[in-house]
Formats: sequence, structure tokens, C-alpha cells
Amino acid sequence: YPTDTLKLTELAIVFLRCLCFAGGSSVTLPESLLFVSTLDGSLHAVSKKTGDIKWTLKEDPIIQVPVYLPGFLPDPNDGSLYVLGGKNKEGLMKLPFTIPELVHSSPCRSSDGILYTGKKQDTWFVVDPQTGEKQTSLSTSTSDSICPSAPLLYIGRTEYMITMYDTKTQELRWNATYNDYSAPLYDDQKYDYKMSHFASSGDGLVVTVDRDSGDVLWMQKFDSPVAGFYLWTQDSLRRAPHLTVATETLRYLTFTAQNAQSHTMRWTYQFTQEQHSTKTQLVPTLYVGKLDSHLYASTSLVHEGVAVVPHGLTLARIEGPITAGVTVGGGQSECEITPSTDVKYPPGSPNPLQNQWLLIGHHEVPPLAHTTMLREFPENLQRSGDVIPPRGSASSYRSGPHPVSHTLTHCESTTESQAAVDLQNSYMPLKMLISIFCTMIKLYFWLCVLRGHFDGRRVAVKRILPECVEFAEREVQLLRESDEHPNVIRYFCTERDRQFTYIAIELCAATLQQYVEDPACPYSNLDPVSLLEQTMCGLNHLHSLNIVHRDLKPRNILLSLPGVLGRVRAVISDFGLCKKLPDGRHSFSLRSGIPGTEGWIAPELLANDSGGNPTSAVDVFSAGCVFYYVVSRGQHPFGDTLRRQANILSGACSLEHFMEDLHEDVIGRDLIEGMISADPESRPSTASILKHPFFWSPEKQLQFFQDVSDRIEKEPPDSAVVVRLETAGRSVVRTNWRMHISTPLQADLRKFRTYKGNSVRDLLRAMRNKKHHYHELPPEVQSALGEVPEGFVSYFTSRFPRLLLHTHSALSICAPERLFHPYYHH
Repeated sequence: YPTDTLKLTELAIVFLRCLCFAGGSSVTLPESLLFVSTLDGSLHAVSKKTGDIKWTLKEDPIIQVPVYLPGFLPDPNDGSLYVLGGKNKEGLMKLPFTIPELVHSSPCRSSDGILYTGKKQDTWFVVDPQTGEKQTSLSTSTSDSICPSAPLLYIGRTEYMITMYDTKTQELRWNATYNDYSAPLYDDQKYDYKMSHFASSGDGLVVTVDRDSGDVLWMQKFDSPVAGFYLWTQDSLRRAPHLTVATETLRYLTFTAQNAQSHTMRWTYQFTQEQHSTKTQLVPTLYVGKLDSHLYASTSLVHEGVAVVPHGLTLARIEGPITAGVTVGGGQSECEITPSTDVKYPPGSPNPLQNQWLLIGHHEVPPLAHTTMLREFPENLQRSGDVIPPRGSASSYRSGPHPVSHTLTHCESTTESQAAVDLQNSYMPLKMLISIFCTMIKLYFWLCVLRGHFDGRRVAVKRILPECVEFAEREVQLLRESDEHPNVIRYFCTERDRQFTYIAIELCAATLQQYVEDPACPYSNLDPVSLLEQTMCGLNHLHSLNIVHRDLKPRNILLSLPGVLGRVRAVISDFGLCKKLPDGRHSFSLRSGIPGTEGWIAPELLANDSGGNPTSAVDVFSAGCVFYYVVSRGQHPFGDTLRRQANILSGACSLEHFMEDLHEDVIGRDLIEGMISADPESRPSTASILKHPFFWSPEKQLQFFQDVSDRIEKEPPDSAVVVRLETAGRSVVRTNWRMHISTPLQADLRKFRTYKGNSVRDLLRAMRNKKHHYHELPPEVQSALGEVPEGFVSYFTSRFPRLLLHTHSALSICAPERLFHPYYHH
């Protein structure tokens, strides 16, 4: 104790020295900054006006708990604790104390025989307000006397460590570390704070709204869920009020505004029937989420369109996959949320947790657990704040194949698309279920996807409850009709027992989304253009059978396992929303709801003033968004997730990834602009898309240039085809194409004939002649042109990036001619 007293005295002296060295001025931060704390431990300084992140201070995560001990769920907002189970398996219940309260009360004992020991550690972070650089840390264990003269921020943070000891099992039950900033509540009425902050549960989306007008001031997406907002007032942090709402609710409020571009509804903290309709009444729930390898719980407001798990829900003991995506229907459009639900209950877990399940998502607010604290502590128990030693890795809990009917084993996946993906080689016993709300058939159903074998093949098996047999049979019928194509997921068989229907489909290795976003994806070296061409081949096959997919997105396009020759195929999957059009029909109605996933839905599906029923062009629109997503490595032509569907409706797209002076980008922009056109009639068919130069190899490009030159060689200057070719040709040849080729080639061209530098036809003629006489060219000219065909074509298309697109467009009037059948759909 004398040593600790001495350290505290030294700390106080250092702190006073720093204040004096700073010239006695108060440490302030411009009023333009807002601090946002996230679960990963980061403290972000953002602009109040724009939401731009100025700097980030990275510290330990707010919540640290042992892996694979999910019995207690901490609330990162205030350190509250929720427990799963109890003597009667009541489900989630809230303990009547928080982690800080336990630490302050420790050593103590609860009425259910749990002993609590706690430890508290205070730290001051000395931070440069301009850069966010941490100058030093001040605590009882460290007291660096270095203190710059510039004004600094002194941010206090407290670390609470709690350990639970079970007297019944004589084992350490659980431990946790909770970090909280020292910040009293900000009096927004006293300081007349004009902003309201809304954070979505489950991800890091923040929307800041003007309290008076209801205007959205800014939106920001952080890498981790938000735990708190802080303001700098009177030389210290003060906690700013905010509302945590469901991701679907935040989107619902935004998209139901009168002007989805810039306004939300006028949010207030009072939601009564007199003020708002039933749909906009927000009710409190408990959101159960997952961060890294542990679970947490926090209060969250939801509107009626969000599925809420009733308290005490008991689930059938059937296997189900781990999900990264659940589609929830409600409101005007469908909304896709992506919480991870990888919850593991290892062998040897405490008895109260066995045979119980916990769904990731929104739960009814749980009741208070009947537990009281007693001030006693056994003298023979070591007083220690050490954490429980970590258990083995995840692999140590994986078991071998778990036999079910037809040697089925559990598969880690999401919906059918993810379900058909084999991400890991090892098998894992299932720990969770997927609850999917199906808008198309207006019911809830439970779906489990397994990994198994059929006739010596590895397959993915969808196991469906009897209530959904009709839905499953429709999907099977479409699979039977369409799976003969290599780019459509293959269907194997359907079997039934007394409880379930089993559908065996092709097992795949990854999704297109993983290919784009996951650097560790083993197939990241595959050619993106080839994958997109294969996807379009599969979609063209579906359309030829009058099947409209209606839910095309990166997660529903899979990469197959390597074949005998090592080839990986792109395949279209998830036929749950597909529609088979009757013979003679080219459109479908929307009586059963709006199909698709938000952000990938064609505008005519949502527009009220649509001139007619939607057609297969809705798939072309979605495919155009997928194309841009792949070539841009993760971008979307209609912006970020929150604004995406609103931008689709207003036609506000951006293809900024494409450069004006790059041949490949000019070709790609032309194709994608046509595919995502707001007018369905203006979109190309799948057959036309497959003929687009976007998919042409250098050899085919060169052959096309030669065929065009041969075709127009004898045409008079005033013929229709030559006039079309030369129209707007000045920009194609960059005024004079002769000025943009290398000197050796210029000299060689002058030897034989005269070429007009402003003529597209003469440029094509020069290319044709040099290709025919390539081996007769001087070595320096061959070296400049490069190898045929790749180098040769690239030599000209890099200098004249619009040449191929312009020529292809001009010669479209010759599409019916046999010579041009390989280049046009007719």
C-alpha cells in the first residue's frame, strides 16, 4: 500500500507539471469535433458538420471475454450483464447489476453460489487534439514525465476486470474486461445541442439528424458497432445521448422519407400513436450480436417490420448452418442484414447451457433475474484478477462426421448460396439455426443446410420442414429444368422422411462476394471477366427457358469446386425467388410481393408508375450491378448500402472506377451503362451481352478489325457503312492517328501508300496491312508493335481507346451479314 500511495503521488505531480508546462491554459478541443467510441476499442474524432473521420485512437476492445464461454452476455454501453438459461432454462435474463457495480462491490457472492472478484485500473491518455497521436499514458503503473508544450487532451479511461468462481463446480466460471471512458452525461438542454445521433445495432452505421428540421446532416460507417458518443466540454469528455436502432429500422426511416436523398422522418424521442403511425412506433428490444469470437447484448429500438424473437422461445433440436445473411421482409422493400451467428457451445460447457439455443438478432426485452448479492468471500480462495486461461482453438472442438440419413454432416454456410459453399475442410457440429422470413410466401420457415455425399459426390443438402414442401417443390422443379447448363448449380435428388424434405445440390467452394472482398480467398487469381462471362451464360440459359431469377447478387453466384482438370466454374444458385413464365408470356406480376435483395433490385420493381409488368430485364439490371461490383473490386454503381436503393429509384449512378482513356474501361462502361439503364426496354438481352466486345479476346478483336477493313475496302466514301464509321471519327483517331504512332511505324507506312490521318477506315486499313505483312516488317517495327495478337492489338487500342467500341457500333448495320455473325446478336 505505501508503494501504491507513492505512485499516486508521483502521478499527481506529473499531471500538475504537465498542466503548468502547458502555460496554464485550459486544454480545449474545437467545438467542431465529436468523439465516437466503437466496440473494437477505437475512439474516432469526427467532424460534427460532415461526419468525416479526422483521426482515430486505437485501444483495447471495450469488451474482452473468454472464447467459447457464451453463458454471459455483456452490454458494451454500460456493462450490464445478461445470462442465458437458469435452473428452469428461462432463456435470456438480465442480471440486476453491471460489471462496474460488481467490481465496486467485490469481493462478493451472489445468491446462486457465484463468487465475484474484481479489479479496477484507471488510465489517462494524453492525446494531441490535431493528429490524435497519443503522447503518453498516465496510470498507477506508468507515469512518463514527458509533456509537450502544445495544448493536449486528457482522456480518462477505466478498465474493470471481473472474475466469477462457481462454488458448485469448484471452477472458474467466467471472466470479462470492460473498458469505459470517464465522461459525465452531457446536458443537452443546458447547452442546447442541436443534433440527434442514431447508431445501428450490429454494424457501425451512424446517422446524424438535425433535431429541428429532421434533415440528415451526415452518415458515417465505422468498422465496428458504435458504443457511445462524446463531446468535449469544459476540458473533459461528456457523454452525448444517442439512440441505437435496428439496421432495418434505420433504413426504413430513411427510405420512407419524402425525399430519400436528403431527409429522414422528423425523429423525436417520443413515439406515440398520436404522433406516428403504427409502423413508425419504435419498441425496445435486446439485440444479441457477435464481435470477433464472443457475444454481446445491447438495447435497440425496432419498428414493426423487424422480426423479434419472443422470450422463452424453444427451438426444435435440428441442425442448421452458420449464417452471414438473413433476408427480412417488411415495408416497401426487402432489406438484407448480415450478422454473424457463429455461436459455439463446446463439450464440457456448464450444464445450464446445454440443449439451449440463442438466435443472433433482436429479442424481446428479457426479465430481471432473481439474484441478490451477498457481502462475503471465502478466505481460502485466492484473490486474483488474472483472467481465465484461454481454452483450445476452435479446431479442438470440432468432431468428426456426424451421421444423419445418407451420411449427412453439418455444413457452415448461410442461405442456399452460402450453404453450397465449402469454406473449411473440417466438419463442425451445428450450433445454430437460421430463421428466414419469406416475403414471397408470407410465412416463417426453418432451413438447415448440411454437407453430405450422394452417389460418391460431395453435395450440399437443404433440409426443409414439411410446412415448406410446396415452396421446395417449386424450387426443385426449376432446378430440374435448368441444371443441365454448367453455369447453373446442379441438382441431384430429393428425398423425404417423416419429418423433412432433403434437396441435394452441388457443393461449391466460395461465393463471388468472397472472391471480390476476401483477400484470403483461394480463387482470387481467377480472371474476373471470365467469371462474369460464365455468369451471363448461366443467366442466358435461364432466360432461354423463360425462367427469371429475380435475386441475382454476388452472394448468389458461386464458384464451384475444381473439376478433374482443375477448372473452376461460376454457377448461379438460389432459385427460391425464381419465376417460370408461361409460354407466350414475357412478364410477371408483383401480386406476391417485390422479389430481390435491397440494393440489387431493378427500379421498375419498386416504381409505382411502371408502364407494365416487369420482365427478365430485371435480371440484366442486377447483373449490371454485379459486373461493376466485380470489375471495381467491391464498389456499387449506386453508392453505399444506405442510399443504394434510393439512388436506383432516382437513377443517380456513378461509374467513377472507369477511366476515360483506357480501352478496357471504355468497353466496360459502355456495357454496364446499358445494363443498368433505368428503362428496361433499353437494356440489352443476355444474348446481346455475350456478344459484347467486353468479353472478346485479343485474337477476336484483331480478327474483327480485319473483317471490318475487308468489308469496307471497296465501299465508296458516301456509302452508309463508311459514313457511319467516319461520323464522330475525329475523336476516335485523336485528330490525326499518324501523330500518335511510333516513328518507325510512321516511316514504314510512308514507303507503300498514302494514309489519311483523320480517317478511321485508313487506320483500320493500316492495321490490316501490317498484320498481313507482319513477318516482313523491319525488326524495329515488329518490336514496337509487339507479338500478334496480344501486343499488336494492345499497341493500337492503348493509343485509340475508343476505336473498338466505335467500330463495333458503326458496323452494327452489317450484323445480319454472315461475316459478322460472331460479333453481333441478330
